[in-house]
This record gives sequence, C-alpha cells and structure tokens, in this order.
Amino acid sequence: MLFIGSDHAGFKLKEEVKEILKQENVEFEDLTSEFVDGDDYPDSALKVANKVIETGERGILLCGSGIGDSIAANKVKGIRAALCYNKEEARLSKVHTDANILVLSGWFDKPEDIKDIVDAWLNAEFEGGRHKRRLDKVKQIEENFGK
Repeated sequence: MLFIGSDHAGFKLKEEVKEILKQENVEFEDLTSEFVDGDDYPDSALKVANKVIETGERGILLCGSGIGDSIAANKVKGIRAALCYNKEEARLSKVHTDANILVLSGWFDKPEDIKDIVDAWLNAEFEGGRHKRRLDKVKQIEENFGK
C-alpha cells in the first residue's frame, strides 16, 4: 500500500501519478482526493507521514515546489522524505537513504519525467551496509534532538 497526498499546487500532477500507479497495479490510498484551492501543504504532508509511520508503508507527496512537503514531512519522527526532480535522485533516495516518502514538485517536475521518477523510486531497494550505518547516525540525531 502506498499513501499519496497533495496540496492545491500539486493536485494536477498527483492525478497523473495516480494514473501511473493504476497502470502498474500499485495499490494506493489518496488522502487528499478533493481539490481545495488555497489549502496548506503541511496538512497533506502530515496526513501522509502519519499513515506511513502507522503502517510502515511508503508515501508520495506533491506540492508546488516540493520543498514545503519535504520540510513538513521530515518533522515527523521516522520519516525520510526525499524531494526528487529526476529518476537518478529517486533511485538514490531509496538505495542510499531508504526514503519512505517520495516528494514531487507540481511546478518543476516535468510531466514527461514523472513515470520514470516514480518507477525508479518504487523499484529501488535499500542497499544497507555503509548506508545503514549512516542512517543509524541520522536516527541518533533524531533521538537526540527530537521531532
């Protein structure tokens, strides 16, 4: 299961991502299924982040730049949200940092690149090894300085 959400600025691209997920038979739940003009990205980020933490599953967030969603989601303990503008960033976000939320930009991600970005993220696997050691250090920072 994958949880997906957006604010108004990411809504149109979110609908395109949903079509990609349907075509690839990826089960998902849209936590922001209605367009609300002027809504706030922290609300959708929190909805998706909480579901990811509750279930141990993954999520996709979309807002205008993607920056707001990244910041908001990463405030939730245990979330590793990665803003990705291309497929290599998406792949590395899983392989090196085990990102559990992919963040996309409704303004800057090119619609023709979205399928490759989403596929790269969905199909990549965390490598572990030295990357696990580094993630353990990130988790220690999170514990020491709290979210």
